[in-house]
Amino acid sequence: MTVVIWHNPACSNSRGALKLVRDAGLDPQIVDYLAVPPDAATLRQVLADAGLQASGLVRSKERLYAELGLADAGEDALVEAMAAHPQLINRPVVITSKGTRLCRPPERVLEIL
Repeated sequence: MTVVIWHNPACSNSRGALKLVRDAGLDPQIVDYLAVPPDAATLRQVLADAGLQASGLVRSKERLYAELGLADAGEDALVEAMAAHPQLINRPVVITSKGTRLCRPPERVLEIL
């Protein structure tokens, strides 16, 4: 099974999901989404696959969220903001053939392994 994780090693939830994937005997493809951010089209696809709205993936408590005035932003504006500022993307996002999840808490990854 192919497993892709949008990972931030500084995040305990991201580290926890990665550990669960590895404990399941899988070797995931780790995407450093902060260094190589997804484009808007990729974000839209991930949102659709996960059944999420952009508002469910954006880090609304991030200072930049307020600085950019995103509280009243629509879905398209949120997607564009996340593409331009990947620190606004909540993590970890895990993608497998069984589905796509924002794995908060990390145990949500077990649903798609």
